[in-house]
Amino acid sequence: MRRFETLLLFSPELSTESRNGVLGGFKDIIGREGGTLLAEDNWGMRDLAYPVKKQMRGWYTRLEYAAPPTMIAEFERNIRISEDVFKFLTVKLDDAGVPAGNEKEEEETA
Repeated sequence: MRRFETLLLFSPELSTESRNGVLGGFKDIIGREGGTLLAEDNWGMRDLAYPVKKQMRGWYTRLEYAAPPTMIAEFERNIRISEDVFKFLTVKLDDAGVPAGNEKEEEETA
């Protein structure tokens, strides 16, 4: 498994319960597709540098997880479907500290 980080920008109009519900769905996708959530950072409401969907503020959340690379396409597809997420960015992180998985399986997919 490889480590990834996804930064999500949520609508400022979402309630805390709604935002947690959407995040819970994203976490379920990570678990269902064979990944492991390593960290979740809620950065809170921030001012944006430019308007996004006519909004000048947004709620930032960072998810760090270990997952097979094939999971990313399904994860991002679900993020795109969600109307509550304005923008997102997924990056691959250094693999140091990844939970032990099936190394033989990783060699076959690489």
